[in-house]
Amino acid sequence: MRLDFIKMHGLGNDFIVLDLPAQSPLPNAAQWRALADRRTGIGFDQALVLQPPRRAGTDVYYRIFNADGSEVEQCGNGARCVAALLQQRRQAQPTLTLDSAGGLLHARVLADGAVTVNMGVPDFAPRSLPFDAPERASSYSLEVAGERIEFGAVSIGNPHAVLRVADVATAPVERIGRALQASSHFPRQVNVGFMQILDSANVRLRVFERGVGETPACGTGTCAAVAVGRDLGLLGADVRVHVPGGMLSVHWDGADAAVWLTGPAQRAFEGHVEL
Repeated sequence: MRLDFIKMHGLGNDFIVLDLPAQSPLPNAAQWRALADRRTGIGFDQALVLQPPRRAGTDVYYRIFNADGSEVEQCGNGARCVAALLQQRRQAQPTLTLDSAGGLLHARVLADGAVTVNMGVPDFAPRSLPFDAPERASSYSLEVAGERIEFGAVSIGNPHAVLRVADVATAPVERIGRALQASSHFPRQVNVGFMQILDSANVRLRVFERGVGETPACGTGTCAAVAVGRDLGLLGADVRVHVPGGMLSVHWDGADAAVWLTGPAQRAFEGHVEL
């Protein structure tokens, strides 16, 4: 099977983007893992499979596969790359509606090439992640990897736990990230963010993603960090999130408002591979 792909990234969070008919066979989990290998394959954090729209008024339906072969619900940086690609390819209107397992997203390609995406309303209900907690709280406490940790939890179409840390440079990202992902309290696992608040408009963030590990940038993780920080009363409506790959901007008015994510989306190269 030949797969034609486009390699794209958002601040180093990288993807292969494929166009496939709705009924076309997809690589299996082992094949996705082989393609994701950075030494013997193409290398990527996620594969984005573009398919024909399933709902009227949408531009595309896309599926998201992690580097470990697992399929997930949503990807903020991936959504921005899909929007940028469609706008470039079709010379479409700068506003697009994208559909995925995580629901509808509205995206707009800006004049400078950056893409802003409406990521929906953050959902703090534990069942939305899902997270085994008796009721919604701004902060939770669990024993993980031999220590007691405090974190916020929110769904941005996919599950996130966000820990506040004094310094992201020295945070135990992999150790705590892996341990929390393996916790039975998160039956579908969880993306784990480590947030250092600099002031009400700036944070530093590292994210250990499900099925991938730490990435240079995580779009939904960026939104989750701002949502948790704002829920705690520590952040304003507009926040610059400094991730290892660069900087993303988030706007969230709080309560029942949608969260907006803005940042670059870039094409690296095109190619094909035989499976």
